[in-house]
Amino acid sequence: MYRMPTDHDNRVAPADPSRANDYDSFAEAYTAESDAGIINVYYERPAILALAGDVAGRRILDAGCGSGPLFAELRDRGAIVTGIDASSGMLDLARQRLGDGADLRVADLLSPLPFSDGAFDDVIASLVLHYLEDWGPTLAELRRVLTPGGRLIVALDHPYAIDGLQRKAGHRPNYFATYNWTEEWTMGGQTVPMSFWNRPLHAMTDAFTAAGFRISVISEPQPVPAARELFPEEFRLLSTGPSFLFFVLHAD
Repeated sequence: MYRMPTDHDNRVAPADPSRANDYDSFAEAYTAESDAGIINVYYERPAILALAGDVAGRRILDAGCGSGPLFAELRDRGAIVTGIDASSGMLDLARQRLGDGADLRVADLLSPLPFSDGAFDDVIASLVLHYLEDWGPTLAELRRVLTPGGRLIVALDHPYAIDGLQRKAGHRPNYFATYNWTEEWTMGGQTVPMSFWNRPLHAMTDAFTAAGFRISVISEPQPVPAARELFPEEFRLLSTGPSFLFFVLHAD
C-alpha cells in the first residue's frame, strides 16, 4: 500500500490493535486520496518507475498492490504484472481499475506466497515492508519467487524522517532501535488506527544482505517538477527533506 502524508503530531496508540492497518475499512477513501495527492502521484510512483526502467516483457510481482495504480503503470509499459495484497477491499477496487483480466490475488506477505520458484523477473514492494516487524521470512519468500539475477525494488519510510517526526512530537526515540509507532489517519470522514515498524538504515541493509540480496541502488529522490505548482508547500517539504528511501536489490 502507498503511505499517505498525515498530521504526525496527532499520534496515538490504537484503541483496538486488532483493527490497525485495516485497509478494507477505508479502501475507497484511501484510493481517492492516493490517486490525487503529491506523495504517491508525483513522488513515490515516479521514483519506482524510474528505478524499474524498461520493463517491457518482464514478469513483475506488485507486492502490496493496493487498488492497482502502479500495476496499471507497469502494464502500460509492457510488463506482465501480477498483483497481491492482503486487503480484499483494495483488490476489489484494483479490479475496477484494471479489468477482470488482471492477475490479482489475496496474499499476505507474512505467509508463503502462492508462486513457484523463479516466477518473476522483478518484485516491487513499495511502502509495505514497514508494516512488518520481522523481514526475514518475507525477504526469503520474495527472493525465492525471483529468477536468479532478478530485482527487488523497495520503497520504505525513511528512518531519518521518522526519527525527526518522533522528536518533533516530543518523543525521544533511539534511532538505532527497531520500534513500533502508531498514528491515526483521517480521510473520507473516517479515522483509522495505523501501525508501523521503524528501523535504522543499517538494519535494513543487514536484512537485505542476510536474505541473499545484493544492494545496487540506494535512492533519495525528490518529487517531479510538475508538482511544484500544484502542491507548493508539500513540494518544498519533499524537496528539502527525505520522506521515503528506495532500494534496488538483486537476487544473485
